Amino acid sequence: MKVLLAVLGLAAGSIAFAQIPPSSDAGQMLSDRYTGKSYSPYAERQTPLTPLWGDTHLHTDISMDAGAFGNRLGLDEAYQFARGEQVISTNGTPVRLSRPLDWLVIADHSDNMGFFPDLNAGAPHILSDPTGQDWYNRLQAGEGVGVALELIGLFSQGEFPEDLIYKPDSAPYKSAWAKTVEAAERYNEPGRFTAFIGYEWTSLVMGNNMHRVVIYRDGGDKGGSMVPYTTIEPFGSTNPRDLWTWLAGYESQTGGDVLAIAHNGNLANGIMFPLVEQYDGRNLDDDYVETRAKWEPLYEVTQIKGDGETHPLLSPDDEFADYETWDLGNLDASEAKTDDMLAAEYAREALKRGLLLEDRLGTNPYKFGMIGSTDSHTSLATAQEDNFFGKHSGAEPDPERMVHEFMRTEAGVIMGWQQVSSGLAAVWATDNSREAIFDAMARKETYATTGSRINVRFFGGWNFTGDDISNRQPVFAGYAKGVPMGGDLPARSGDGAPTFMVYALKDPIGGNLDRIQIVKGWQDGRETMEKVYDVAWSGPRMLGADGKLPAVGNTVNADTASWTNSIGAAELATVWTDPDFDPDQRAFYYARVIEIPTPRWSTYDAVRFGIDIPEGAPVSTQERAYTSPIWYTP
Repeated sequence: MKVLLAVLGLAAGSIAFAQIPPSSDAGQMLSDRYTGKSYSPYAERQTPLTPLWGDTHLHTDISMDAGAFGNRLGLDEAYQFARGEQVISTNGTPVRLSRPLDWLVIADHSDNMGFFPDLNAGAPHILSDPTGQDWYNRLQAGEGVGVALELIGLFSQGEFPEDLIYKPDSAPYKSAWAKTVEAAERYNEPGRFTAFIGYEWTSLVMGNNMHRVVIYRDGGDKGGSMVPYTTIEPFGSTNPRDLWTWLAGYESQTGGDVLAIAHNGNLANGIMFPLVEQYDGRNLDDDYVETRAKWEPLYEVTQIKGDGETHPLLSPDDEFADYETWDLGNLDASEAKTDDMLAAEYAREALKRGLLLEDRLGTNPYKFGMIGSTDSHTSLATAQEDNFFGKHSGAEPDPERMVHEFMRTEAGVIMGWQQVSSGLAAVWATDNSREAIFDAMARKETYATTGSRINVRFFGGWNFTGDDISNRQPVFAGYAKGVPMGGDLPARSGDGAPTFMVYALKDPIGGNLDRIQIVKGWQDGRETMEKVYDVAWSGPRMLGADGKLPAVGNTVNADTASWTNSIGAAELATVWTDPDFDPDQRAFYYARVIEIPTPRWSTYDAVRFGIDIPEGAPVSTQERAYTSPIWYTP
């Protein structure tokens, strides 16, 4: 059935097929949307009406690896750029976002904070060390990328020279953290732009990634009162349990609020989402599942070092599973990936494992919402395909960046073209402030995109109907009759199956929408299952006998790095009922919204620099959004 073109209260250029009937009584349906408390239907409500776009994971020249890679942009440039101002990149190129961000977390590495600025300046105590002198000489000779990879490798293996470690109690460390906090306070402007205090705890277990970004709800009076937690003993640890203890200590000592976000499980080589025991052999117990669930409400599911939703070996029936996959090895590629590691690395499988752990231990430690972020080390939060400035300053736009080796070890090679222009975090907050955005994160009312600004809402309940979505503000019915993304379905009433209301609007300057899918995972005894349902799609396509939807088509012209929105839809919407619901089975549901094909950043590079697209590099991409799940518990 045709969806009304005012589903989101915005103009749309095409009609979507969404399998919902027209309203039987449109007048009554519209009147039901008013609160009765005031003439204005928006008054007397605390309803988030607009997604706020941000990045939880950006590095400046304060980060040791970012500086070594060549980044010479600091805190001020990072904030100015995120707020929509034009800046000059490290390599001398003017750069600006197509649209400002609403909020930002500068998450410089907590370990060795303040070290690189001193190294770059040739501080005497660093040059007096032979290794420090060597690094300085190589930096001056333009060999920063090699120095950066060496720094990362030594740190990953726990072999960083002890005499060059900046400990948290040192004056340079405290100074760097004070500058970080001061800048966040200075650029924070509630109602216009939110600057969070934060950092990245960079845990590596022999190169296996266990990183977390730590975000404060608080201002500098609390957030600046304690230096960050590190991984270097005796000041810190590589064990997430110890980070959680530190987070609890921070809240106890300051009365503040803080949370942590794990990322890049795809580079963890099987230790990010354990099922039986942690990497150190310690069995998962009540304390582990309860504490992880408390401190880690979100997961960074897509970013520059590979998309982390799922893997084709884990989801062989999902034709969209192999999206920007990085599965060579761990973070520093010191250990090759094996297939048995994958199940403990990807978000969808983690969500399934969480059901089993909740059944066994009473708490789901992987009950997380979805966000995306850039992990850019350039101070530039760029995630748009036609405006991609790379992972680090050695990979900013240049005719050679696609064919340069990003990393090479005995495990294999990652080429420059394999960097991923991803992603962004969308938050449904009541206003643009630290408090409101943090609270939305804590309740998981968030979603991830790979860089496109798709507008998507997802509600679950027991009695949604087509009438609920055929009006200007379906969000009112969403909150009144169900729960938003990140929530738990209310207690079951009657004997029916849950219903889900989902709707999406295209990025105004991006590609049209191909389809909306709902991904379901459930527990069947001691096993977990998954299924992807196409629930709304563009054009006169029909599901085949195998339940699959034909491809939307592809209008990308690689010769001109262009496409046309002659296929797809400007908006899609539906109310969907789970046809396979079993009330005795734990389950989760999340929406995945997929755009039509548009040019990948590598195609833009080829056209703008007049070069060939490297062999193996995709010509096009299908940007997507992943909502936070909604859970059902018997």
